[in-house]
Amino acid sequence: MDSVSPDLTDSERTALHELQLGVEGVHRAYGHLLAFHHAIGRSMDHFAAAEPQLREAGHEEHADAIRDCHLPAGVIDDHWSYELVEGFEQGFLADVTAFDAAVRADLAGGRSHVAERMQQQAWRERAQD
Repeated sequence: MDSVSPDLTDSERTALHELQLGVEGVHRAYGHLLAFHHAIGRSMDHFAAAEPQLREAGHEEHADAIRDCHLPAGVIDDHWSYELVEGFEQGFLADVTAFDAAVRADLAGGRSHVAERMQQQAWRERAQD
């Protein structure tokens, strides 16, 4: 079993735990962003499917609006959802994960889940008593 670094103070262990939870929350948010991206893509597919149906029904103006306005439009300003995903990945997510790795390298030899490792070690030692 991995030994937990005994030279960490309680404050350092708590800070590393909070940092870990924060990074996990950012990853969870990233998952929601990916779900948003996929939902937008499916919605655009439905709009694209509606366009020829509207044309067939004689509603050229509505079909043209889908083709010319809604399908090429961005979801925020002129950005498509994949661009938001890429911006998040290359910006905030990359920055946060790099910061987390640097702090863990500095304080805990690169180890993650320090608080959980300590709890695991304590519970296993207790079980052996």
